[in-house]
Amino acid sequence: MSLQGKLALVTGSGRGIGRAITLKLASQGANIIVNFFRHRESAEQTARDIEALGVKAEVIRANVGDPAKVNEMFDTIASKFGYLDILVNNAASGVGRSVLDVDVKAWDWTMDINAKAALLCAQRAARLMEGREGKIVNITSLGSSFVLPDYAIVGISKAALEALTRYLAIELAPKNICVNAVAASAVETEALKFYIKEGLVQDTHKTTPAGRMIIPEDVANVVAFLCSEEAFMIRGQMIIVDGGTSIAPFVMPKEKY
Repeated sequence: MSLQGKLALVTGSGRGIGRAITLKLASQGANIIVNFFRHRESAEQTARDIEALGVKAEVIRANVGDPAKVNEMFDTIASKFGYLDILVNNAASGVGRSVLDVDVKAWDWTMDINAKAALLCAQRAARLMEGREGKIVNITSLGSSFVLPDYAIVGISKAALEALTRYLAIELAPKNICVNAVAASAVETEALKFYIKEGLVQDTHKTTPAGRMIIPEDVANVVAFLCSEEAFMIRGQMIIVDGGTSIAPFVMPKEKY
């Protein structure tokens, strides 16, 4: 697979899954726009690591939960580059509460970043993809269809993101833009360590049939495939990366010797 000369924007890409996605796309030849909101040092390090792969990197700070900041970011991209080939809606946030404890502030914050931002970014990206073979990949989670402790608002926002993926896939198909999503189970990141510590999720290497936890690179590999020509006929799909957990939740992995 080659993404030579393509330009990709990955939101929330300074750390974790987003960082892994940028490095994978860069390894395939894509130039990368690294978006971040809070952690500038991490974003700039990611950009340096991208450039070490022989491609170009641009760092843009923007809170994608704020429509004005989304427009500013895309105005910058339009002015500096004039086009975009790949959009990965990876930025995510949320408030860990039961559904009965979700208040309006928590609802708006989570939905704005996890669902509305993807819509606004896709709308602006589609204009920059005109006349090109565009790719949009949304990062969702299994919490969109499974009920998890204190994950209500995040799960609901991810379900909305998946519905949005399907609608975008059909409406953007005539514009030669492919839209899909990648749904992962718990991924081994710094954020996951917090959830495990708080008892909100299990240390899933004990229950994943594949015998280990999902790592960011597992997600990045699937995203890169969906951004390639080989995935041209995949539209509006949720590709699950979970080591088999969702189809065999009670199967224990064999011991490794």
